[in-house]
Amino acid sequence: MGTAAAVVCLLAHIYRARGGVALVGDTVGDWLARARRPDFVRYRADERRSSLQSTSRREDFDRPDLRSTSGFRFRRSTWLAPGSFALPDCSHVWRKYVLHAQAAFVENRLLADLPNIDRERLVASCEPVELGFGEILAEPGVPIGHVYFPVDCLIAVVAQIDDSARLAVGLIGDEGMFGVSLLLGVNVVPLSALVQGSGRALRAEAAPFQRELARNPALQRELKRYLYVLMAQLAQTAACIRFHVVEARLARWLLMTRDRTHSDTFHVTHEFLAYMLGVRRVGVTKAATALQDRRLIRYRRGNVTIVDREGLESASCPCYKSDRSSYARTMAHT
Repeated sequence: MGTAAAVVCLLAHIYRARGGVALVGDTVGDWLARARRPDFVRYRADERRSSLQSTSRREDFDRPDLRSTSGFRFRRSTWLAPGSFALPDCSHVWRKYVLHAQAAFVENRLLADLPNIDRERLVASCEPVELGFGEILAEPGVPIGHVYFPVDCLIAVVAQIDDSARLAVGLIGDEGMFGVSLLLGVNVVPLSALVQGSGRALRAEAAPFQRELARNPALQRELKRYLYVLMAQLAQTAACIRFHVVEARLARWLLMTRDRTHSDTFHVTHEFLAYMLGVRRVGVTKAATALQDRRLIRYRRGNVTIVDREGLESASCPCYKSDRSSYARTMAHT
């Protein structure tokens, strides 16, 4: 919430509390001039008895009692002397609105699973960013400058064999983060990271994140579980490339992309599909055409639409279900 939004919020509170004395068409200067009148009534914000609980879920943020001004009431307190001026004392109101605004943005599952106080402290050190398609976030051997918690974007982890040969070995969406190697005290990565699906993310500088990691046991536990999941997925991907046919592997990657974008329609380039599958582009064309002929997907100029998800799951290799069950089993809190 920006400063302007906060001012509007406060004006709305006072407007409602004074029975509509402040007019909608008033400028800020008009409001300030009227506030200096001797009959101006100062209002003090008081929390109602049922305190609002901090939450990270959008459905709770959208509740009327958390979103609207009914969550707090204003009452008359004292009269101000002529020429004096005061805004409502509602710093706690501001803090709660800031926390709820942060919570509305936190749709990353790793962060959402943290205890409220740990999550709020970590999110306070992050900044929301928009990541563009094809943006390079990290390169092999280069120190990590930032960690990223995707919200609705997609980060691909790519192994580069030489100047021409590349292989995508992982996808990171709202289920994870990029930069987990900092948990091991390693500030470089052996792989490239690039944005495969544009969208929002929370970004934190590496040094402050490491300091927060050192004092946050809950975050350490969460990232250790996630690191185990990544290791299992890398091993599964290696076996998948060796033993499964291209068509089944393409179905798996499309389902993984769908799970992380939360949409049956998404954009993926022919070149990146070749990276994902470790084949030439002609191999991608054959596999995509086979899935399209079975009416499982529609693929045109990089735009993929999953028409029959259940059928696509049946066409994929067992690695897809193995990855999902591994994540659910490992990340479950017991």
